[in-house]
Amino acid sequence: AELKHKDIWTTPNILSFLRVASVPFFILILYSPGKTLSFIAAVLFLITSFTDWLDGYLARNYGAPSKLGRFLDPLADKLLISTCLIMLIPIGRAPAWMIALIVGREIAITGLRGIALVEGIVIETSKWGKYKTFFQTASITCLLLYYPFRGIDFAYLGSVLLWLATALTLWSGGVYITRFLKQAVTS
Repeated sequence: AELKHKDIWTTPNILSFLRVASVPFFILILYSPGKTLSFIAAVLFLITSFTDWLDGYLARNYGAPSKLGRFLDPLADKLLISTCLIMLIPIGRAPAWMIALIVGREIAITGLRGIALVEGIVIETSKWGKYKTFFQTASITCLLLYYPFRGIDFAYLGSVLLWLATALTLWSGGVYITRFLKQAVTS
């Protein structure tokens, strides 16, 4: 089936495209952030992360889900998360090995989602995937803020949350792979 203009330019898909378009801005902002740019990056990250929730909400509640959206939404999310995590490495805010595990899992699951989509297999997001996304978003936000503010050590808090995000990322990846394999065998 051919994609039609009206199927591409839905509000949920536009929000996903905006997340993809934000990626270069994060690269520029995080190239050499100080306190001000760190704060701006954190605020922009929270806003763009909110669009991930919003596009899913709109697609589910206003009848706008699409095959493109089912692929584009998680891809846009992975690009945003992965870019921010990778950019935290050279500025010394996150260890490379953790980021490699998280980004590797995200790439693997995105590939698996593509295979599932082609095969007509629908694998619903698990609660573990939702927890993973929450802790990734929280850890990245704190590590973007980084500097102490009102008695909160964001560098430390972000590091603790990143450990939790890493554990949940790996666990939820295992859950997703298990669900995929169960459905692939029964298809």
